[in-house]
Amino acid sequence: MALHLLKLCVGADSIEDLREWVSRRSLVAMAAGLEPHSIHTTRMVPKRMEELLDGGSLYWVIKGQVQARQKLLDIRTFQGEDGITRCELVLGPEVIETAIQPKRPFQGWRYLTAEDAPRDVATLGQGVTDMPDDLKRELMELGLL
Repeated sequence: MALHLLKLCVGADSIEDLREWVSRRSLVAMAAGLEPHSIHTTRMVPKRMEELLDGGSLYWVIKGQVQARQKLLDIRTFQGEDGITRCELVLGPEVIETAIQPKRPFQGWRYLTAEDAPRDVATLGQGVTDMPDDLKRELMELGLL
């Protein structure tokens, strides 16, 4: 069963902000002849890499709520010029909207089990995906979706 990571999406006010950032990074990568994925660098290296790479995702907390995820494609470690080992999380180009799940602020990242991960909005049905974002968000916050 896949294991996931949970991380604060600093600087993004919405899923649209995150999607724009990912899109820009993908275009830059493609212009350089690289795969259209994005890389998020973090200082701590996950010890459970094998489980994370077995179908795991990075779930993003935006404005105090888990709202989206990106598939984890690879995890690479490297040593910076300062001698500190860091980690690159290689993420898929698609930002997948999830059901909203409140989350208090924290530093770094946290493991997230498959059982505790919010469901993708697309799995909630066509009627839900076609709803206006404000209505969808309000219904999720009320626990009705």
